[in-house]
Amino acid sequence: MLTRILNLLKGHPSEPLPEPDARLALGALMVRVAKADDNYQSREIARIDALLARMNALGPVDAAKMRATCEKIEAEAPSTRKFALLIRETVSFEARIEAYEALWQVMLADGAPGDAEMAIVAQVREALGLTKSECDAAQSRATPL
Repeated sequence: MLTRILNLLKGHPSEPLPEPDARLALGALMVRVAKADDNYQSREIARIDALLARMNALGPVDAAKMRATCEKIEAEAPSTRKFALLIRETVSFEARIEAYEALWQVMLADGAPGDAEMAIVAQVREALGLTKSECDAAQSRATPL
């Protein structure tokens, strides 16, 4: 928001952000999880880029651009629940499990998950309509870098 204000003062209008779809919503949720502990690290950024590349068949540069867009969307984002509901309403059950696993991948990128990260992931799991038992396997597949 501060960047937009500064850009307006400088005479540089900011570009409008795209409407979030399931892919951008998941990317924004990954960014939100990574930022939850107020320590957005390069390992987390690299993990998000790798996940976006793999899940969306993107090269490294396009994945980094997508992450940058997701960072902007996350900063102005609706609630975590609204993002998760967007995913729930537009993708398959298997894709929701994959999204949950991706959040765990990001959460583990900087070591042990913190309480703030765990709270976001628990909220997303519930909004995605997934039970804890359905997510256990996805959680166990998530590995730290």
